[in-house]
This record gives sequence, C-alpha cells and structure tokens, in this order.
Amino acid sequence: MTNEQYKARWDDRYRETDFAYGKTPNLFFKEWLDKLEKGTILMPADGEGRNGVYAAATGWQVTATDLSQEGKTKALQLASELQTTLTYIVGDLETIQFEPASFDAIGLIYAHFLPEKKSILHRQLDAYLKPGGSIIFEAFSKNHKANAQVGGPTDAAWLFSEEEIKQDFPDYEILLLKEEIVGLEEGKYHNGQGTVIRFIGRKKAV
Repeated sequence: MTNEQYKARWDDRYRETDFAYGKTPNLFFKEWLDKLEKGTILMPADGEGRNGVYAAATGWQVTATDLSQEGKTKALQLASELQTTLTYIVGDLETIQFEPASFDAIGLIYAHFLPEKKSILHRQLDAYLKPGGSIIFEAFSKNHKANAQVGGPTDAAWLFSEEEIKQDFPDYEILLLKEEIVGLEEGKYHNGQGTVIRFIGRKKAV
C-alpha cells in the first residue's frame, strides 16, 4: 500500500458524517495524560482529533498531524464544539519537521504507520521529545484478531510487539509496557475485544 492509497482510505472513512471512533478520548490516553504536567504535546495520526482535542480542552498546547484533510476538518469541528483550539498539520509525518526536543509529550494512539516506515517514524518522533518527556502509546498487538467490528490491520506487519517498542524507544524509563486484552467502545469502528500493546515511557536525559 502506498501513502496515497492509505491517505485515500482514511479520507473515505473520515468523510462520513459520524465520527469514526467517537468524540471522546481513548481511555488509556486520558488516564495517563491527566497525570502529566501540562505542556506541549504532539499527536501524530490524530485522525478526527478525539485525543488531540481532549488534550487541548484540558490545557495542553497541541500539535496534531495526519495524512487526511477530512480528518482535520472533523478535528477542527470537534475543537469548535468544545471551544478550544489546536494546530493541525496535514501531510506525511516523514516530511513534517519539528525542532529537536520541542515537545513535552507524544501521544501515539492507534498510530499504525506503513510497516516499512513505522520504526523510522518512531525514531524521528523520539528526536522531537524533550528529555524527561513522556510517550503514551496504545495500538493493536501482533496477537490481535481483527474483524469489522473491533477494527485493526489484518497484516501482522502493521501491528506491534513489546520487543519492537523496546527497540524503537531504547532510551526510555519504562513505566508501563504490556500486552492486554481490552474492551473497546470507540465509535463505529472500535467495538469489542482487542489485543493491544500499551506503553508509557519517560525519555532519559542523555
């Protein structure tokens, strides 16, 4: 699958009237974000913005990115509903550049990148995080069994393992890293039991 095909897929999904994954934040993201001191947060692959807009509404300075213009349109709509604002950049994350060590946190919530790019992008994101900054990560595990209700990629190459996370983010204090079976109730496309990797990491000062 090319970037253009992937972009077209998400544009089609986000063009629907309803919010594909609902308007409320992912519960794991909300739980951990609420524990952090507010600052700047980068939200790659933020889609229709349910997580980035939540962060903005609670006092974070948010920069969201996604391939989908339709996702941005929905995110700005949601932000308006909640009377908040965020910066939202449409484009390929590989070509979007930020200053090194410019974010206090990064939220990676179901950010399933192209398999050949995911480790490259993780390392690129690591460079944007300040020492002492936090990553909040939840995405489907390689043991996840995708279906139309619960969602998720069907090709294991798109999915994650604990070992991959350790390799991609080596210089982190691991506060949490585990595979879990969770019940998802997120909009139209995340409903049912999913097997996920959850990771909370604090970047070490080098």
